[in-house]
Amino acid sequence: MTELLLREDEGAVARLTLNDPGTLNALSDAMIAALSAELDRLAGERHIHAVILRGTGRAFCAGHDLREMQAMRQAEDGGAAGFRDLFARCAAMMQKIPALPQPVIAEVHGIATAAGCQLVASCDMAVAAEGTRFGVNGVNIGLFCSTPMVALTRKVPPAVAFEMLTTGEFLDAARAREVGLINRVAAPEDLEAATRALAATVAAKLPAAVRMGKGAFYDQIGLPLDRAYALTGEVMAQNMALRDTDEGICAFLEKRKPDWA
Repeated sequence: MTELLLREDEGAVARLTLNDPGTLNALSDAMIAALSAELDRLAGERHIHAVILRGTGRAFCAGHDLREMQAMRQAEDGGAAGFRDLFARCAAMMQKIPALPQPVIAEVHGIATAAGCQLVASCDMAVAAEGTRFGVNGVNIGLFCSTPMVALTRKVPPAVAFEMLTTGEFLDAARAREVGLINRVAAPEDLEAATRALAATVAAKLPAAVRMGKGAFYDQIGLPLDRAYALTGEVMAQNMALRDTDEGICAFLEKRKPDWA
């Protein structure tokens, strides 16, 4: 693991920590590469059932590294190729989160701005500390947050997203929960424990069922109603055919704990 990204496994839960507090854990080239590589590793680790994504220092993530981006302007094309490559690689990394078999929970504190807010919106769930602020505020410096908009508009109502994108104003944790950007709010001193508790709850479920269900969850969104039911009906049939699902149902009917493999 690179020092930019720390990993700690606790049983079936992996905790990934963005570790560049001096830049407020900005999504630099190196940070994007580190996250992308670790998500690829996690995809093949069947012993990990849930993932927590968090940040060190004063903030979760302040978005792209603007100093690094400005340095790209020194290229002959004024940075155009570099900018396109950066946003493409960041988008590819963000898409690995919903594609990951394991549920990913963001543990958010301080601020989550621009691509940092995009990172929260890309996660399956999020827990935030009271006082955390969320924004896609690039418009304040003349850069509309077009790529963060993709994840944001798939998480919150369009009118809320558009207001955030065009005003640059922040949401506090309570409002972020109200509009669906995050799931839970905790006192700052309880944030880590609250996130671990949610991850532990998810990790205790039948892993095969959760993996199948997460895939179906994202596959059915946006499908016409009939196709969504056809897809999810097939997934449920495959889920029912699992030996451990048979054991889980028998255990429920017999009022005992399932003895899963």
